[in-house]
Amino acid sequence: MSTNITNPNRPLRLPEPLPHIAALAPYQQGKSASTGKVEPIKLSSNECCFGPSPAAIEAYRAIAEQLHRYPDGSQWQLREAIADEYGIDANRIVCGNGSEEVIGLLIRCYVGLGDELLLPENHFVMCSIYGEGQGADIVLAPERDHAIDIDEILSRVSDKTRMIAIASPNNPTGTYVPRDELLRLIDIVPSDVIILLDGAYAQYVSAADYDAGFDWADERDNVFVTHTFSKIYGLAGLRIGWGYGPAAIVETVNRLRTPFNANAPALAAATAAVKDRQFVERVKEHTHRWQLRIRDELGQLGIHVVPSEANFYLLHFERL
Repeated sequence: MSTNITNPNRPLRLPEPLPHIAALAPYQQGKSASTGKVEPIKLSSNECCFGPSPAAIEAYRAIAEQLHRYPDGSQWQLREAIADEYGIDANRIVCGNGSEEVIGLLIRCYVGLGDELLLPENHFVMCSIYGEGQGADIVLAPERDHAIDIDEILSRVSDKTRMIAIASPNNPTGTYVPRDELLRLIDIVPSDVIILLDGAYAQYVSAADYDAGFDWADERDNVFVTHTFSKIYGLAGLRIGWGYGPAAIVETVNRLRTPFNANAPALAAATAAVKDRQFVERVKEHTHRWQLRIRDELGQLGIHVVPSEANFYLLHFERL
């Protein structure tokens, strides 16, 4: 039994969100349905056309009877597998519900009200959403020929800058930042400004002068790298990703990370996926071969294709 008590003299007030939250525009995902098509291909998501590794599918199915158990909150098996694959320190890896969550945790830990989050004009939109959600000011640096311009970024670093987030290769351009340019950025930016290197598409890159940034994450106190299992590994539906960086930053992120933020099937499938190097190499080789073919054939049609190191292309049709 419940009793409703109404005070006619009490003014009606509704809960109000924080002003910088109320001003946020929510993330808009690509359309998932199309008239007359049961399962349309959603090109905007850059999903892996191969699907997941058979080893990942087997590991996913094997965990089915253990769904009543909590996942390993330490994420140790997956962190060990990642460390073995990339030659990095397992103790400095943190996994999350996609690399997106890891990025969000990093921003929440280090960017606050009135701070500046510096981004290239084309950036992972969740970076700006997380930054605005913290009450930060988003500073955008223009790009040159669809590529991130390090000089433009450096010219916008101020005393309020707390983080610079760069995706390389970038989306939707597919372009990357060469190693020397990244090193120049890292050398010049103040050491108290975090440099986030988002490598969601790193496994597709064939360019000789590309660097994912792991050595800098080892050597510098302010470089943090994120990767995902959503792209070349084909595990987008499981939402699993990871970050790597200085011990102090990883420890700080873990203070805010919820204890079971990565679910058990995702951890199991990702552990198997990262060990299946043959599958990853096959996807990379196939993608690179078709990159060249699509570029050449579209060029013959008069369509301008922006050079890409990812599994997608940015096209210009206005030149037809």
